Amino acid sequence: MERNKMDFFILKKIIAGVIMPLPIVFILLFIGIALINKRPKLAKKFAIAATLLLAVISFMPIADKLLVLYEQEYPVFNNQYGKIDSIIVLGCGHTADERLKPSQELKHCALQRLTEGMRILRDQPQATLFTTGYNPYDTVSNAEKLKQAAIELGLPADKIVTVSDPRDTADEAAMLAPLVKGTSFVLVTNANHMPRAMQYFIDQGVQPIPAPTGFLVKDPEGTSVWFNLVPDAANISKTERAWHETLGRLWQWLRN
Repeated sequence: MERNKMDFFILKKIIAGVIMPLPIVFILLFIGIALINKRPKLAKKFAIAATLLLAVISFMPIADKLLVLYEQEYPVFNNQYGKIDSIIVLGCGHTADERLKPSQELKHCALQRLTEGMRILRDQPQATLFTTGYNPYDTVSNAEKLKQAAIELGLPADKIVTVSDPRDTADEAAMLAPLVKGTSFVLVTNANHMPRAMQYFIDQGVQPIPAPTGFLVKDPEGTSVWFNLVPDAANISKTERAWHETLGRLWQWLRN
C-alpha cells in the first residue's frame, strides 16, 4: 500500500510537470520540427502556436491577472484575531546539500512560509509552531528541515512540532486537523496556494485563520510602465503558478 501511494505521488508530479505551459511550448515545437519535412504547413502552425503561447505566458499583464485571482482571496495576517493556539507552516520542499545550512537548503517558498510563521509567533509567543512535509529525495523530511532552520534562526526546539508524513496538501489537512480541532490556529502557505489549502482544511471540519505569504504580484493596482510589457521569464513562472493552482483546484473538485 505504501509503495502504491509513493508511485502515485511520483506519477502525479510527473503528469503535473508535463502539462505546465512551458513544457507544452516545447512539445508543440518538437511536433513542428518532427513534421517539417513531411507536413511543412502543419509544422508551421505548430511553430506559430508555440511562439504565441510562449509570448502569452511571458506577458506580465496576463500573468499577473491570472495569479492575482488566487493571491488576493485572503488578507495578510496582522494579528487581528486575538489569541492563537498554534501556527501551521505547510511544507514546500528542500534540497539536501551538506555544504549549506538548513535555512539555505529550503526552497524559496518554504523559507517564505517559515519566515511568516516565525513572524506570527513573535506576536503570539504562547502558540506552538507545526512544521509539515515529506521529502522523497532525502532521509530528512521537509518538516524536520523546517524545524532545523527555525532553530538555526533562534526558535527554541520545544516550540516546534513536526508532522513528517504528509506528501501533499490533502495529506497535511487530514493529518493535522485532528491535532488542532477545537482550537484557534493559523495556516501559513503561499498566497496563490492559500485558497486550495484552506478548502482542504475546511473539508476536514476545521476553520483555519489564513496567513498568506510569498506574494508574487506586488501592487496589483499599480501603474504599469513600458518595461512591464516586455516578455520576461519571471512572468512565465507566475503563469505556471496560476496554472498549477487551477489544476490543483480541479483535482480537488474531482476528489470531492
